[in-house]
Amino acid sequence: MIETLTVSNFKCFPQTSLAIRPFTLLTGVNGGGKSTIIQSILLARQASMAAGRTIQLNGPFGLTLGEAREILNPNAPESRIKIRFDGPRNGVMRRSEYCLGIPDAEQALHLEVIRRPRGAVPCITNRADGFTYLSAERLGPRDMLSVSAESPESIGVGVQGEYTAQVLAIRETRQVSRRLVVRPELRNDNAGSALPRLQAEAWVSDIVRPINISAQWTPGVLASTIRFREAGLYGEDIRPANNGFGVSYALPIIVAGLLTEVGDMLIVENPEAHLHPIGQSKLGRFLARVAGSGVQVVVETHSDHVLNGARLAVAEDRTLQYSDMVVHYFGADERTTIAVREDGRLEEWPTGFFDQIERDLGSLSRARRS
Repeated sequence: MIETLTVSNFKCFPQTSLAIRPFTLLTGVNGGGKSTIIQSILLARQASMAAGRTIQLNGPFGLTLGEAREILNPNAPESRIKIRFDGPRNGVMRRSEYCLGIPDAEQALHLEVIRRPRGAVPCITNRADGFTYLSAERLGPRDMLSVSAESPESIGVGVQGEYTAQVLAIRETRQVSRRLVVRPELRNDNAGSALPRLQAEAWVSDIVRPINISAQWTPGVLASTIRFREAGLYGEDIRPANNGFGVSYALPIIVAGLLTEVGDMLIVENPEAHLHPIGQSKLGRFLARVAGSGVQVVVETHSDHVLNGARLAVAEDRTLQYSDMVVHYFGADERTTIAVREDGRLEEWPTGFFDQIERDLGSLSRARRS
């Protein structure tokens, strides 16, 4: 797995290094650099997968980085962006660095791959279905979802969750030979089966609300569908639009997590979107469980409920070792790395770190007294 990420000359970072653990949570102020960290991982992934010597700044993974000159740090001593990963490989600590150049063309929309590591880089060079990034801009309720033309074995849920129905459907019809069932470590006992659709159904019922799920990809139709039904009830299927945003936003995360294998990487932005605080906490708990099963999970969030859910996975569920979790708080002026103790407590609580409720309650108390 990756243990350290170092980014140089990229956007707001002249240079920064941060610890990466099986469960890494990024949080902090808007514009603090959380998304930049994730984008650096995505650029490295692109550079690894690219057949040629250039990578696009707009399009892949839903990136919209604009022109190359815009993403170079203003104080960069050279027109090169460097992204380095440190971690063990075959029992030995290895350093893998990507060097990406800014083209001379003023309006260049790409970067030049000057140097990339030889051989495999943990997580970054995984097979297509072993690297998943779910954007904050996931698809809301849709009557019809997209289908991918990739090999069925390579299809993941998509950057916006657009292939979630297809991923479930091709496992119902056994069009794939791998990831046909959910690993024991991630199974929900209420499902009664290891089949991904039934496991997803059980986890969604626990995290969001009790429902049944059906997913279809009809032959001859270049679209897939997903429908819901109230758990335990017979009757008409419910269209996604009539079931609220919470299920549509959470389902791709759950399906992606359930289909992971040891050594995979899962990156999720804003898992809390459209979820009640109870659901946010349970989803944080679920993602921490995925990390504890041997997956490198990176989560960007503004939710203390997601954070606390992960802490409960450490302290109560024991599905994640405390040493396998790290929190990075990106403040207005500096970044603070926060370790987690065995009982789920945090080593530090910097100013601005999920303390708004205390400030608001204090203001309300003073208002009542006055």
